[in-house]
Amino acid sequence: MTVDAHIEELRKKHEALSAAVEEAQRSPGSSDVEIAELKKQKLKIKEEIHRLTHE
Repeated sequence: MTVDAHIEELRKKHEALSAAVEEAQRSPGSSDVEIAELKKQKLKIKEEIHRLTHE
């Protein structure tokens, strides 16, 4: 897998996590811990994208 392809996959995962966070925030059954974990995963991916695009 090329770096560009890897970055694209990470961007797709980031978008999916964004949607999951929004859905969890709208859902009354979601816990704050669950939302925080999704946000943490999203941030890790964002940092990885930044690292790969700014080498």
